[in-house]
Amino acid sequence: MGLLDAVLGNAGVVNSQELTSEYGTLLTEGEIIEVGFKVIRDTFIFTNKRMILVDKQGITGKKTEYKSILYKSISRFSIETAGTFDMDAELKIWISSETIPSIVKTFNKKVNIYDLQKVLANHLL
Repeated sequence: MGLLDAVLGNAGVVNSQELTSEYGTLLTEGEIIEVGFKVIRDTFIFTNKRMILVDKQGITGKKTEYKSILYKSISRFSIETAGTFDMDAELKIWISSETIPSIVKTFNKKVNIYDLQKVLANHLL
């Protein structure tokens, strides 16, 4: 992930072994990380059982919120692909019956948004 992408808040793919090393204590028995993305200091992890959103807070980033979202809680999602002039793709996720998306993440062109969509579709359909 380049400096410009980090400044703009765009996400890049993170190696699943690196994520397991860093966040393995969050995983339950039999849970594995399938794919993960990093947006500046925050991390967006898809496991075989749930999504984990890691939100580093404050100036130092020592305070961290770990938000677990079960796939069965997701009512719908959408992807928006990157265009010619719009250099980023977007993922929106709605939890339960909310009318506005609970989660909105922007990804750079390095992330194949279709692969990300397949991970969600495989767990939700």
